[in-house]
Amino acid sequence: MSLDQQNHPNYFWNDGGSLGDAPVDFAATFDGAMWVTTKPIDVPRFNRNPLRVRADFTVPRHHHDLDEMLFVLAGEYVIEYEEGGAKQVVRVGPGEVFLSRAGTPYTMTAGPEGVTYIETWPRPVAELKTYWHDFGWVRGGRG
Repeated sequence: MSLDQQNHPNYFWNDGGSLGDAPVDFAATFDGAMWVTTKPIDVPRFNRNPLRVRADFTVPRHHHDLDEMLFVLAGEYVIEYEEGGAKQVVRVGPGEVFLSRAGTPYTMTAGPEGVTYIETWPRPVAELKTYWHDFGWVRGGRG
């Protein structure tokens, strides 16, 4: 994944400010941990993002403004989130799906073999807004 995403216009810190102004370092946190395919999928209404994540990497806590569906192709993710005030932990393996509801913060930790998956949304990826929370980051940044 490109390491220049700290100033992505659709990435926000949990307080609503820009991720670029947050006290974290996107490049150091994601350093070599995720890869996005460069080969396009030519299906006009399939809003997707295929990814591969290195073993044991935890994607920092975040939430989106849209529901998101993850389809795990290989490896596994352990996903932690809250529901009804209680911490939930699910393990999502090959052929399994996880639905993240809009506004629900979560973390995803790749298993010991990493994980390859596709994430999808009901609207184009360019419209997706991501809000990052203060958990799982390498400290730094401008905030």
